[in-house]
Amino acid sequence: MRSQGEIEAAICDIITRFQQEYMGRGPRRVHTHLFENKLFVHLDGVLTAAEQRLIESHHNGNSRAAELLKQLRGHLVLAGRQTLEAMVREVTGAEPINVHHDISTATGEEVIVVTLASPPACREAGRPARPRQRR
Repeated sequence: MRSQGEIEAAICDIITRFQQEYMGRGPRRVHTHLFENKLFVHLDGVLTAAEQRLIESHHNGNSRAAELLKQLRGHLVLAGRQTLEAMVREVTGAEPINVHHDISTATGEEVIVVTLASPPACREAGRPARPRQRR
């Protein structure tokens, strides 16, 4: 059984891998917080070079650029949702029941909130995991 910190670290790893596979680039930083049955994931530095150029064109008069980027990112998360949910299920042992997503085109920050059917079972922090017994 993992500690809460180990679950949070593993979620950071799978979200980074998901971002690399589905978005073409991983975040510069990712932080995860588990609170009861909710995972809050904050990603920073997620925009690709092409997305950054699109946003720059927004500042030069293209008012639809930010809206288009948010829609595209939302569709990409939706397209990979089953994969993301399977990865979360494997790490937490709990069934994901909802995924929320948003991105700030101004800051390049992204948030993902996953609601789980139940809080994951966690061992107390500071207590070592039980060693596996050999048969």
